Formats: sequence, structure tokens, C-alpha cells
Amino acid sequence: MLDIALLQEYWPAIVSGTIKTIEIAALSCSIGITGGTLLGLIQAYAPAAVRLPIQFVIGLIKGTPMLVQITFAFYLLPQIGLAISEFWTAVFAIGFNSSAYLSSTIYAGIAAVPKGQLEAAYVLGFSRFQIMRYIVLPQAFEIVFPSLGNEFITLVKDSSLASIIGVMELAKEASIMRSRSYDVITSYTIIALIYILLTGSIALILSLIKRRMRHAQY
Repeated sequence: MLDIALLQEYWPAIVSGTIKTIEIAALSCSIGITGGTLLGLIQAYAPAAVRLPIQFVIGLIKGTPMLVQITFAFYLLPQIGLAISEFWTAVFAIGFNSSAYLSSTIYAGIAAVPKGQLEAAYVLGFSRFQIMRYIVLPQAFEIVFPSLGNEFITLVKDSSLASIIGVMELAKEASIMRSRSYDVITSYTIIALIYILLTGSIALILSLIKRRMRHAQY
């Protein structure tokens, strides 16, 4: 059974941790989409001398656990003179990890844009930047929108890894509640329910946006 008195005592900390979780996920996703778009464009259009090293770095990021990357960043950044908070260390580490995965997704979206549209744009005198801005990227993002939404949902859950370096997000607050009360059931049941509520709400919002986008096409 859940200990209601314990929940009431720790509820402010749980709310604070939930807000921190959403902040980490939102900021990391913003970095992921921005970085993933840049990396996707590089993979699609850059010469091999640029593309191959980038693909190697992406492979390294994909090939190592996010937990290792967060921990590595936490200890490495101060040694190279970048003394940032645990929160921003986690945000950047998770964001860069997301960039690597989203780069493949966005590249696939770019590749799915019909080549005939690009040729027509060149004939009409569009610059390369204008083609990317007005033709390629809007269609690519529309194609991969479901994947971008799923990535945000994933990052909400992955934000729990920030607790390893002391960020007071939802999982960390639950861990503190558990360590002080020894009530594992109450501590982890409540955060499980909150994660389900968060991811379910996001999935519903994304579904409504996708439906509206589909209706706008007709």
C-alpha cells in the first residue's frame, strides 16, 4: 500500500523533480533536433572528407551508453576549463546523444524529399540555402515528425540518468525519499505513475498535432 503521509511530506520535492525532468527533456530535445539537423545535412550534402569523420563520431556516440557519456562529461569538462553545473552537464550530454540518433532520422527525411523538386527549384533560381529552408527541411521534418515525438518521449525517461551526477530530477528525488523512509514501493510507484502521466500526455499532444497537420494537407 502507498504511504499517503509520506507522499504528502515529499510532494513538493516530487513536483520540483518533475519540473526538472521536463526541463532536461525539453532542452536536450532542442539540442538533439538542432544538432541532428546539422549532422543530417552534413551526411546528405558534405564531401566525404567532412562526412566520414562525422559518421565516425556519430558511431562512437551511438556505441556507448548514455550513462557513460554523462559521467564522462561530468569529470572531463572541469578538467578542460568548462565548469558548468550538473544540470547543464546532463542536458548537453543527453542532447549530444540525441543529436547522434536524430541525425540518421533527419537524414532519412532529407533523402525522402523527391529529387525532382530540388531540380525544379534550381531551374527557378533558388539558392542552396533557400532550397534547404523552404523545400527540403519543411518536408523532411513533416516526414520524421513521429520519430521526433518519440525521441522527446524517450528523453523524458532518459532524463532519469542525470541523477547519477546529482541532478535533482524526479528519479533522484524518489531515491532520496526511498533512502530516508525505506519505503521502496511508495517511492518508485509514484514516480512510475508520474512518468506514465508525462509520456502519455506528450503522446496525446503529438497525436493531436499530427492529426492537425494531416488535415492541413487537404
